[in-house]
Amino acid sequence: MADLAPDLLSDVLDLLQPHDCVAAGLDAGGNWSIRYAPHAGMKCIGILKGGCWLVLDGLREPIWLGEGDCFMLPHGKAFVLSARGARLGDAAETVHSAPAHGDTAVLGGGGDFFMIGARFLLSGLASEMLLATLSDVIVIRSRNNDHSASGEVVRWAITRIATELHHRRPGSASSIEHLSHVLLIELMRSHLDEGHEGEIGWTAALSDPFLRRALAAMHRDLSSPWTVATLAKRAGLSRTAFAVRFARLVGQSPMSYMTLWRMLWAAKRLDRDGATVAEAAAEVGYSSESAFIAAFKRTLGKTPRRFVARTVNSTSSQK
Repeated sequence: MADLAPDLLSDVLDLLQPHDCVAAGLDAGGNWSIRYAPHAGMKCIGILKGGCWLVLDGLREPIWLGEGDCFMLPHGKAFVLSARGARLGDAAETVHSAPAHGDTAVLGGGGDFFMIGARFLLSGLASEMLLATLSDVIVIRSRNNDHSASGEVVRWAITRIATELHHRRPGSASSIEHLSHVLLIELMRSHLDEGHEGEIGWTAALSDPFLRRALAAMHRDLSSPWTVATLAKRAGLSRTAFAVRFARLVGQSPMSYMTLWRMLWAAKRLDRDGATVAEAAAEVGYSSESAFIAAFKRTLGKTPRRFVARTVNSTSSQK
């Protein structure tokens, strides 16, 4: 993928703000099965030894996962992992009886199967809007990444996390957390590199060589007075071809996406960086505070002041 894509992915991750990572291992043996309840945030899981079946709530068919395969769960649905494709299992709360970052649970005596899992909490509003178009489960197959840079880093990350889990050295908790963030980034990169027929949203746009150029231009300069025509020129397409392609792959018009991204970025500046309304408005191309406030409310459903108050309350309730 072109060098532009990782920069755009960094922008997305900056808005999603993965935090409060909890990572742990599972060492299972025999005819084991474990059920995980619905969860907040996103989970990333990598298989290091053996294989298992994944049964996700809402999916009719189980998914086989082999050694080196990974998967992400963006929407927090309940799921079962098992050696035989079972739809029921021991509750994860009992298997991980005292869930703690850096622990390894043992089920069925262990020895046949080993996986690492990491859960991240995400920024509420950004995750609702930016992850809405992702599938309930994203599977990254080891065989698809055998010769890719991302595939090599994925294998390295899950192996290093497993080593830290097995050998609790000084600094292991911090090392596991940082490695888990690397794993999340590399799994997202792998997903973008593969491309997925029929997927819509920003991931589809980043996988498209034409739209990626336009998105890179947007993201580099949020205050510029972009039009469909100027963005089409950046993409190397005619105005009509660009507008049709963008709507088909992203699920909204270029200017709707532009407004959404501007408001999400402004929300981040207001909430996390302490910018004033006037500063945030100017940074995303609004010379009028009243016009910015109207666009903010129309796009995000609240005025900037109410949005910041809501996120402060939401953050307090999570702690």
